[in-house]
Amino acid sequence: MKTSVSSISTRLPWIVFAVWFLAYFGARGLLEHGPAEAWQRVGVALLPVPFFAVFLVTFIRRIGSMDELQRRIQLEALAVAFPLALLLLMTLGLLQRAIHLPFEDWSYAHVWPYLPIFYFIGLAVASRRYR
Repeated sequence: MKTSVSSISTRLPWIVFAVWFLAYFGARGLLEHGPAEAWQRVGVALLPVPFFAVFLVTFIRRIGSMDELQRRIQLEALAVAFPLALLLLMTLGLLQRAIHLPFEDWSYAHVWPYLPIFYFIGLAVASRRYR
């Protein structure tokens, strides 16, 4: 069975995302139970970065190949996500100055997952508008 080029280009961002996802959680596991040397830990921590960069490039290219309506939906999703991210970071920054925020709960490792959540909230809002 032949796979069409458009089918591969449609799935490619998700394939690259899956590779990044595995690399990310693999790196987290290694950092919890892995090498003690700082240079090795830095190497492990940076392992998922190229995979995520490739995901971003494929995702941006995918958006570039979308029709006008889908591009507008993506733009509106980002227009919701970016201010929400700024609001979260500003609030946490001010609260950190006002009170002690435990690192175990509010470090970058715990806050960054909110950013894609904000994007998907924006995507839902924008998609609903154009139904």
